[in-house]
Amino acid sequence: MTKQPLSLYLAAPRGFCAGVDRAIKIVEMALEKWGAPVYVRHEIVHNKFVVDGLRDKGAVFVEELSECPDDRPVIFSAHGVPKSVPNAAQARNMVYVDATCPLVSKVHIEAERHSANGLQMVMIGHDGHPETIGTMGQLPEGEVLLVETADDVAKLAPRNPDQLAYITQTTLSVDDTTEIVAALQARFPNIVGPHKEDICYATTNRQQAVKDVAPNVDALLVIGAPNSSNSKRLVEVGRKSGCAYSQLVQRAADIDWRALDGIKSIGITAGASAPEVLIAEVISAFTDRYDVTSHVVESAVENIEFKVPRILRQPA
Repeated sequence: MTKQPLSLYLAAPRGFCAGVDRAIKIVEMALEKWGAPVYVRHEIVHNKFVVDGLRDKGAVFVEELSECPDDRPVIFSAHGVPKSVPNAAQARNMVYVDATCPLVSKVHIEAERHSANGLQMVMIGHDGHPETIGTMGQLPEGEVLLVETADDVAKLAPRNPDQLAYITQTTLSVDDTTEIVAALQARFPNIVGPHKEDICYATTNRQQAVKDVAPNVDALLVIGAPNSSNSKRLVEVGRKSGCAYSQLVQRAADIDWRALDGIKSIGITAGASAPEVLIAEVISAFTDRYDVTSHVVESAVENIEFKVPRILRQPA
């Protein structure tokens, strides 16, 4: 049977970012240094394939510190944790390693600096997301007000409208955040913003790559987990950028081939916590079914690398 021709547009950059790379390396190095089991509070990154792979090597994933024994190392996920978590670990004399992405830590430091200057914080983020919980947990309760949409800005009731600063979750939609920031600045003209945008370079680059691909394809697949904020944002960006059929898949087995019947071009990208092996698996599934011509659409080149914490670079 003759295969139908298909143009495959591969967005670049895609997949792992430096913060995810570092977090996974931290778990692997901790297992090498201390042996199994090593406990990890919350999924180290939002990807089932990655988490299952680390579990097979001896990582034990828990939701709360109370589920960890005192005598085994514990790692905090790349999304960051409230201040109360390392404080509790210290009180129990636990060995702990903080795998918080340095770009998330930058937002934590920013929030503390503004608070020390007497400003109340407004956080643009998703309610219940681990990164939002971790960032809001850097300051006492009531010091950080959360907004998810531009409409939420009208409902804010700050202590003093002239003593405000805003921060954002690092994995948001760049365009949506711009709209929320405009609403904040319109209502609170004296609100203080970050020196440099909080949305991380990897999120921005992956969204731009999707904007470059989406108008030229019949369908867009985003490889990522359903609980991955940055992956879900890529689907939204794809739809807003002209590709109505933009879907999230965890891996090749999730592809809805009937929905893709008759397409002549497809875009493929991956969220920041999706490994290259799953991207290769999806591409392979298309080459099995179609006569594929591949194109790489490169919007940026990434060469950022983050060091692992000192405790892992020291001999046991």
